[in-house]
Amino acid sequence: MATSPDLNARQQSLSEMLARVALGNKAAFDTLYRETSAHLLGAILRIQNNRALAEDVLQEVYVNVWRSAQSFNPALSQPTTWLGSIARNRAIDSLRRRQSEPQTISRYQGGPDDDETDMLNDLPSGAPGPLDLLEQASNARALGTCMQTLSGDQKHSLALAYYQGLSHSEVAEQLGQPLGTVKSWVRRGLQSLKSCLERASLALS
Repeated sequence: MATSPDLNARQQSLSEMLARVALGNKAAFDTLYRETSAHLLGAILRIQNNRALAEDVLQEVYVNVWRSAQSFNPALSQPTTWLGSIARNRAIDSLRRRQSEPQTISRYQGGPDDDETDMLNDLPSGAPGPLDLLEQASNARALGTCMQTLSGDQKHSLALAYYQGLSHSEVAEQLGQPLGTVKSWVRRGLQSLKSCLERASLALS
């Protein structure tokens, strides 16, 4: 098992690689890939278990790293945490895309006289109706209004936890705050949102 100095030295080495990658250093990028790709592929496979798709996601991750390495700030996050967040978000996006892909089944069904019937003609439209659209717009507006009632720390914590998919520990590391403080921000933020949205729902009913 690696000792703490070994881990610190590795993080420092990766931070230096990312700094060189931010300057367009391809050799540093190649080294970064060799040093981290196996670990990131493992993280991706825990979410996207189709290996072929996971390998495609891995390539997307490193394209993203090449383009955004200058945004990495070692004062805010460890390089492995930063890379892992990118990998996790890309894997989740891949999974969502996969789940939303249409299934390739035939829409036609044979009849008794060998006539084909288009089964889509018998299905209701999946498009939202006017009332659905109104409800969606009202919910989005209510959520936006309620978010404005939160403190800056609460909004930032919730954004990292629920929009970027970070764990509470990663949010704490990203913000440089104690874990207990971050958990409190997230818990109180969610409680405030729930109460605000319940009041908004009652006002519309």
